[in-house]
Amino acid sequence: MQFIDEATITITAGNGGNGVIAWRREKYVPKGGPAGGDGGRGGSVYIEADAELSTLVEFRFKRSFKAESGRAGSTSKRTGKSGEDLAVRVPAGTIVYRTLGESPETFLADLQQPGERILVAKGGRGGLGNPHFATSTRQAPRFAENGEPGENCTLRLELRLLADCGIVGVPNAGKSTLLSVVSSARPKVADYPFTTLEPQLGVVRVSEDESFVMVDVPGLIEGAHEGAGLGDQFLRHVERTRVLVHLLDGAKTPEEIRHDKATIEHELHAWNPKLVERPILGVISKLDLPQARASLQALTAELPGLRGISSATGEGVTDLIYAVWRTIATTPLPEVVAPQASRIVLTPKESFHIQKQADIFVITGERVERLAAMTNFDSDEALVRFEQILAKMGVDRRLREMGAAEGDTVRIGSNEFIYS
Repeated sequence: MQFIDEATITITAGNGGNGVIAWRREKYVPKGGPAGGDGGRGGSVYIEADAELSTLVEFRFKRSFKAESGRAGSTSKRTGKSGEDLAVRVPAGTIVYRTLGESPETFLADLQQPGERILVAKGGRGGLGNPHFATSTRQAPRFAENGEPGENCTLRLELRLLADCGIVGVPNAGKSTLLSVVSSARPKVADYPFTTLEPQLGVVRVSEDESFVMVDVPGLIEGAHEGAGLGDQFLRHVERTRVLVHLLDGAKTPEEIRHDKATIEHELHAWNPKLVERPILGVISKLDLPQARASLQALTAELPGLRGISSATGEGVTDLIYAVWRTIATTPLPEVVAPQASRIVLTPKESFHIQKQADIFVITGERVERLAAMTNFDSDEALVRFEQILAKMGVDRRLREMGAAEGDTVRIGSNEFIYS
């Protein structure tokens, strides 16, 4: 299966069902009162973490998701059936960002545990039937509410793999070979740079009851944190790891190894300074080569804790695995904080806003647009109620202040009116 770690999808919750206009029709009750039922609630949309998924590849083929709308009410005050909620499943480790309308993108959730879910779009409320509008002076209301539109939004999904240990290093350092030796993962292995084009996960078994997850991050190069070699897409996958194995190419000279080590540390720090604060095990690979043994001997005093391995012969591999396991056991799971989350500023929101565009007064605002969508403008009684609510909100006063005159056009959502 192709590995995809980013996707953008559109979400639409179900609309509420319409309320209905109906009357009691019973024998011996010649003038029955209003009896229209309310519409059913529209289905909401949730994003849910699923342990069986490991990639966002499904969203390459389906990018729009819509929940079921509610049914209209019925006679005898019967409420319409509610729409089914919709759960869109993603891999554990998915970070969710949401954009609502013209608002800027905001961080919504970091779904780390299988079964964890978050509401992303709320279904619309069902419209009220005509009994709700009966009063002492209006005993036979001939109007009902339309259902409330469901919320819609755009989601950006970003997968950050859940792994205990990350293998980092420059291209062709032997990362994929090491992962294939210590786990059942079978990444592509070849003797040239950039063989691995996507992160690879493998389960490393320490004993019958103990294991940990290791991720092989594709080779990082200078400028990776800015996108060079797709490095910005790979670095996010080491943010959840507790320990890093920095694999150094043993086929290189000590001077070249020093340069590679400095490059990787710089890229890790530039992406997220906290990465270089985690336990990092320095390892020289390809110990079966004479050059690797010479480099290990030359750098041991300079780099305390440096060890050597050979994935070809298995030398040093078992000791490395136990060292990683011991380090994981004593290192807490790092917290992943989405950068956008710290920049969200909550400001008071006006109930409406009026802007004059050419000769049309355009009224926007969540409450006023929802009111318009739920009003049946074919009914004179419903229109009067609509105008009364707008007047209470101060819309009419604001229009007059802005110079609106009788005969001007006023637009709310998809509805246009003549001001009077």
